[in-house]
Amino acid sequence: MNIGDAAEQAKLPRKTIRYYEEIGLINPLRSENGYRDYSPIDVHRLRFLQRSRSLGFTIEECRLLLSLYDDKHRASADVKAIAEAKVHEIDQKIKELTELKATLSALAHSCHGDRRPDCPIINDLAGGPCA
Repeated sequence: MNIGDAAEQAKLPRKTIRYYEEIGLINPLRSENGYRDYSPIDVHRLRFLQRSRSLGFTIEECRLLLSLYDDKHRASADVKAIAEAKVHEIDQKIKELTELKATLSALAHSCHGDRRPDCPIINDLAGGPCA
C-alpha cells in the first residue's frame, strides 16, 4: 500500500512516517518505480510507534520497545522496567509542574491586576524590586 493509505490506517501524518523511515524505525519495501510499499506489518509497527509516542516514550525508547517487540525471547521484566522508568519520569514532571503552578498562582494572587505599574510578577521575574 502507498504512504497515504498507511498514514490513514496508522493515524499518523505522512511526514512522521517518512521521518520514522529516515531514522530506521521502519523499513518499507520499495516497488520497482521506487515508491514505498507498506505492508500490513509496517502499518502494525506504525500503530505501535503511534501508541508508544502517545504514552510519552521518546524515539530511542520506542526503538528499544520495538526491538523487544521483535524479540520473541524477550523477558517481560525488561519491558516492565522501561514502563516503570517512564512512570517515574512522569511523576517527576508532575511534581515540577505542581511546584511551578503553585509559584505562578501565588504570584498571580499577589498582583493587584489594576492600572498601576507596580507588579509583583514582573518584580519576581526580574529577580526582585526594580528601581
